[in-house]
Amino acid sequence: MPAMNDQRHPDIEIYVKNRSLTAIESWLVSLGESCTPSLTQDADKSTHQYSLTIAGKSIPVFIHERAAGKAWTSVWFQSGQTPWIKDLDCARIAATALETQVRCIASGWQSGDDPDEWWKVEDQTEELIQWASA
Repeated sequence: MPAMNDQRHPDIEIYVKNRSLTAIESWLVSLGESCTPSLTQDADKSTHQYSLTIAGKSIPVFIHERAAGKAWTSVWFQSGQTPWIKDLDCARIAATALETQVRCIASGWQSGDDPDEWWKVEDQTEELIQWASA
């Protein structure tokens, strides 16, 4: 049986700091064969849905601008079929590609996990932080 931190997360969510929707969309396009926006949007236009095709697999992606304060945009890959095993793997790729700080939960949201413990990934460094205080 694999160690708990080696288990595939059922979905992937990262938080991207101070990057425009256009920059994040461009990054998504660079990841796969296609990225198609959904026609469904919320009234305030801060949430966006896409269908991203990577390695022939269709992955729903949900982007929520200003998800955590004004600086942070959530990018949620709503599938276990991503190329990444866990959120941190995706955060590393995003931080490098978007040249910004990216955060993700430290674990896979299991019972007893600390909900404020996050990975902060920036400039090829990784640090465990308490988001509530960082």
